[in-house]
Amino acid sequence: MRTPNNERLTPDIVGAPKARNASEPAKSCAERRCILSGEHGARDALLRLAISPADSAGVCHVLPDPNAKAPGRGAWIGVSRAELETALAKGRLKRALARAFKGAKLEIPADLPELVARALTHALTQRLGLELRAGHVVLGGERIAEQARQGRLALLLHAADASEDGRKKLDQAWRVGRDAEGSGERGIVLPLDRAALSVALGRDNVVHLALNNGAAAGRVQGALARLLHYMGGNSPALEDGDPAFSGRQDEQLNA
Repeated sequence: MRTPNNERLTPDIVGAPKARNASEPAKSCAERRCILSGEHGARDALLRLAISPADSAGVCHVLPDPNAKAPGRGAWIGVSRAELETALAKGRLKRALARAFKGAKLEIPADLPELVARALTHALTQRLGLELRAGHVVLGGERIAEQARQGRLALLLHAADASEDGRKKLDQAWRVGRDAEGSGERGIVLPLDRAALSVALGRDNVVHLALNNGAAAGRVQGALARLLHYMGGNSPALEDGDPAFSGRQDEQLNA
């Protein structure tokens, strides 16, 4: 992917502006504006769209860039799948992208909403795989239950097809370790079944998993929240995803 001819790099490519003097901190560029809703949101909560290099006919294809790493100019969206499908059908997406990628001859895939869903799902499974390799993922019902009771877990996750009994057992251990008995707190049921989790983590029959690091839990929750929002559901409203909580949890886990 590239920057269209005669286009200048935008702040989302070149990074945060420099401070005006040594004592003044640089301004944050963490927020982006959704081209469809006009609302601003955290960069990690929105999805970046980028364009491919022009083909032989001079056409650039619009593609999801979930990791926001493709070179060139980007356009950001923070809407649900249903809203994206409506914007695509009514031509609002085409007009918004034409403004964002001025001068580029664009081709918007008819299945862009599905491509976005796949990209966000892949971003989540990729994040889980990275955290596994970093040693932050706990697998196996007995290991999860033991560490949960000891208060050593920052996040508890269940496959979409996990049995109710299996979830209840680990949820109870989770509450015990968090001194939250009677609160009704539960682990998060993922929009992924055990087959998808097993492929993502390269292990057999992954039904439950947990994160034993607060920062890692925050990263996973961020990817999960973005996918759930796009699917039209509620984002996980656990304090694990809050940076302050992550820091406190790390201190507890490393004590």
